[in-house]
Order: sequence, then C-alpha cells, then structure tokens
Amino acid sequence: MLSITSSGPSVVCSSFPMPLIAVEHLADPRIEPYRNLKTTNETRWRNQFVVEGEKLVRRLLESEFETLHVLIGDSYVTRMQEIFPPELPVYVIPTPAINELVGFHFHRGILATGKRKDSPSLDALLKRAQEEFACVICPNVTDPENLGAIIRISAAFGVDLVMLGPECGDPFSRRVQRVSMGNNLKLPIIRSTKLEAEIETLRHAGVELWATVLDQSAVPIRSATCGKRFGLILGNEGIGLSPEWIARADRRVTIPMFNGTDSLNVAVATGIFLFHFTNAQ
Repeated sequence: MLSITSSGPSVVCSSFPMPLIAVEHLADPRIEPYRNLKTTNETRWRNQFVVEGEKLVRRLLESEFETLHVLIGDSYVTRMQEIFPPELPVYVIPTPAINELVGFHFHRGILATGKRKDSPSLDALLKRAQEEFACVICPNVTDPENLGAIIRISAAFGVDLVMLGPECGDPFSRRVQRVSMGNNLKLPIIRSTKLEAEIETLRHAGVELWATVLDQSAVPIRSATCGKRFGLILGNEGIGLSPEWIARADRRVTIPMFNGTDSLNVAVATGIFLFHFTNAQ
C-alpha cells in the first residue's frame, strides 16, 4: 500500500515489480514534468508534452511518438499494468497525491510524458499524397480548445494535414490534447515559421486555397465546389482572417447566416466547411 505521511509530501510504499517504480517523495525530480500543470505552460518550450487520462495514455503508447515515462495512482495499477511495455518507467504514487502534484483536482488517475518530434516535411507529405489531398491552415488560432476541436474535426473528415502559424496555440498543450482526444498524435501537424512560403508550395502542388470569410460577396458554401486538392484557411477567433491572408487564397467562401447572427465559433465553422468540401469533390 502507498500513503502520504501527515508531516509532508513523503510517500511511503512497498516495492513493485518492474517496470513499476514507487516514488518516495513528491519532490522527486523524475516526476517534475507533472508538477503544477494547470498554472504553467513550460512544456511548450521543452521537447516534451504531457497527456492525461487512460484514453490519451493508451493513444500515446500506440502512436509514433516516444513515451518517456508514466505517472499512475496506486489504485489504477491493477487494471492498467498490462498496457505498459517492460522497458517503460512507470512511477507510482498514492492516487490522492496526484492532486497535490499537478495542482488541481485530477480524477483520471494516470498521466504520461511524450517526446516531441520535428514537424513533418511538407514536401514529403505532398509527394506521398494520392490524387486527393485536403489540408486545414490556421495562421493564428490561439484558443487551445478551438485548436483541439479543429484537430479532432480535421481527423474525423479525413484531412491529410493541419498547418499552424507561429502565433497559434501549442498543439501539444494539455487542453489541446484533451479536446482533440489524442488526434494530434495521429494527424500530421506542421508548426511553421514560414507559413506564407509553405502555402505557396501547396498552390504549386495543385492545392486550391480557400479563405473562409464573413463576406456576403464571397462564394456561399452551398455553391462552393472544389477539386480533389484543397486547403481551407481559417481565421482567428476574434478578428477572422487578415486582408493579407485573404489575398493569398485562390477563392473565398462564406457561410450565410440568418437572424442577425454575425459569426460562428471557428471550430464549428471548420466542421461545416469540411463536411461540405469533403463531399463536394
């Protein structure tokens, strides 16, 4: 059994067979990546990221990303131990102690740390693509829940690539991970510092670029038809697409709205656009 002592954050525990490792103190530097997750975003500047909960841990283990280690509450060990490869370090602490470590009430019982990879090569993705190709381009979507939803929706509609500008949120932050339900571990995502140049690469590869706008003079979505290769450029949550980004597109498309509605959430609009464009080829 494991327990927290009343005098401090020491962890008293019996030993476990490998790969389970009983952590004796919450100050143990090996579990530092899990500390104060709610109040810090330090993982954005590291080569690591943290996933939360059984589903995301399983999806990380099944992905092409390297899993560095796992942190698990003792009450979850019995039903989860069989998923861990023998070489993977798995740190065990009392389940209630996870709340103190991560800095908020955490009821999922398990977390894991993955290692980031370099963004995939756009040229390689285009070369590998078949006749059809679809991508979603986000120059500056900053809200992590919107970004996570866009990634999840893009995966659901068979998008081949999500491209993010440098002003976008971190696609591996804990909130993006949670909302995307781990689809950021499967769907190719390019985090680009030269997004303007790379969308020209898309155009030269025969990808028709559509700017999604709030403009009655744009093509209404019900009339929009696209080829087998298309890209949707999505605007920022607050200000939409800048004139510079609209000018980089080949065509403009809009969702007509009624009853004085002035806009839709960017993730909701993404789902509507992708439903139409993936069925309009």
